[in-house]
Amino acid sequence: MSKPHIVAIPYPAQGHVIPLMEFSQCLVNHGFKVTFVNTEHNHKRVVNALADESHISRDQLHLASLPDGLEPWEDRSELGQLTEALKWIMPGKLEELIENINQGEGDKVTCVIADENCAWALEVAEKMKLKRVAFWPASAAVLTLIFGIPKLIHEEIIDNDGTVLKSQNVDLGLNMPTMNTKDFVWACIGDFTSQKMIFEVMLRINRTLKLVERLVCNSIYDFEPEAFTSAPEILPIGPLLASNRVGNSAGSFWPQDSTCLQWLDQQPPNSVIYVAFGSFTVFDQTQFQELALALELSQRPFLWVVRPDTTDKTCDPYPEGYQERVASRGLMVGWASQQKVLAHPSIACFLSHCGWNSTIEGLTNGVPFLCWPYFADQFLNESYISDVWKVGLKFNKNENGIITQGEIKNKLEQLLGDENFKARASKLKELAMTSVKEGGQSNKTFKNFIEWIKL
Repeated sequence: MSKPHIVAIPYPAQGHVIPLMEFSQCLVNHGFKVTFVNTEHNHKRVVNALADESHISRDQLHLASLPDGLEPWEDRSELGQLTEALKWIMPGKLEELIENINQGEGDKVTCVIADENCAWALEVAEKMKLKRVAFWPASAAVLTLIFGIPKLIHEEIIDNDGTVLKSQNVDLGLNMPTMNTKDFVWACIGDFTSQKMIFEVMLRINRTLKLVERLVCNSIYDFEPEAFTSAPEILPIGPLLASNRVGNSAGSFWPQDSTCLQWLDQQPPNSVIYVAFGSFTVFDQTQFQELALALELSQRPFLWVVRPDTTDKTCDPYPEGYQERVASRGLMVGWASQQKVLAHPSIACFLSHCGWNSTIEGLTNGVPFLCWPYFADQFLNESYISDVWKVGLKFNKNENGIITQGEIKNKLEQLLGDENFKARASKLKELAMTSVKEGGQSNKTFKNFIEWIKL
């Protein structure tokens, strides 16, 4: 008997690939076949990082790849350029891939699940008369902000190409983040040209909504009820975490250093500062060293994820003699299995860039935050964490735009000296766990979704 066959297409960034891969593995566990389509560049990275591939059922979850339209030497962290290249080359290649699958012996493709930022994939699915599902890997609040773009233009807060005309705070609604217009998702990514390209993606999201039959979101209803109430078409299915299906996370672009888990086993409960800034954040030398010295000053054990490209310098970024001085209580690794790290009982708090996956992973483990947003939706998530949920603190920069070691040390002491932050985070953990259990909101949404796909 044939199985429903889904083609899943993430936007080619780490924070988009991991949750859609997790969703795909959930669908495989429910009897679906999934072809997961990365760009060729990311496909190689994912396969290389999957040294132990035993936890992916390769007969039911097939990893495929398509060209992204960029030359091998071009910089894929330039998101405007990458996004522009995708929309020219990927639609035709995706159509070809689906045709080739459907001409073969196996199960025919019945549905396309595409990251909302890849609206062109949903247009291909409509053209090929396939079921169309938009996947949103960020908060529902970000989507409501995007839905509200026409209103922002009408009120002359932004112009037709997304340029911010008024510097002001915008309240997204009751119990929702307040954000400054300069921190709008599209207004804080790259240079002016990139911002225009990303804003065009946002407009295309709004245009393609009418093609979409289901819009699923990696969030939890009880985390942001006002956002889901204001846009009931957004269906919460989060948190999409490997631990919910007692499995391992897949889709990482870097091999994960598992030695840090044994190191955490040696640390006292609720003692370790976990420091990680996702896949894009880059520091200049001054800021990197201020953070390093603050961690040393804290006199606490810390686990710090330092990607090879974390700083804008190629030389050793640490202060002189630093690694020797902190060796007894600090561990620096290139990349970590973050979901497992945050679930470890030794973790006291999470110093984070506030990407949505990191936010969800921290909250689902009841961990309080120190917020250090870099770009995109991270400023909005910071507002959720510190202003709405009150499970973390923001940093203040000095007159040179630097977060000083003194500021970091003070906020760390404030966070860990007040048990209310941990208590509130623990309540959110309960809400997240309840949502994916039998009878929970995300569990019911997911079951309804499966029934609809099988129709």
